[in-house]
Amino acid sequence: NYGVWSHAMLIALTDKNKQGFVTGSCKKPEPESPNLHQWERCNAIALSWIMNNVSKEIFNGIIYSTDVSSIWKDLRERYNKINGSRIFSLHREIVCCTQGTLTISAY
Repeated sequence: NYGVWSHAMLIALTDKNKQGFVTGSCKKPEPESPNLHQWERCNAIALSWIMNNVSKEIFNGIIYSTDVSSIWKDLRERYNKINGSRIFSLHREIVCCTQGTLTISAY
């Protein structure tokens, strides 16, 4: 479940003061900036945390990425979708649920 996973990741990233790297608020400095090395190190840390907390299939799709905010955005766009047909199917299963010959509401 993307929603649960992303929430847990943001908590962990916030705890380590790295949430700005995934949200994009911590921008990459210019090449001549003295902060570039530190930014690259922090970006790599956040990258490794995400890569270590996704399935092998997802990992294989992001392994060569170098910018954690682009990975975060890509994962959100890919997996934060509402599946209307699945919701309908689950709702129907709940409504049609019975205990013996009784409906759940009658039970």
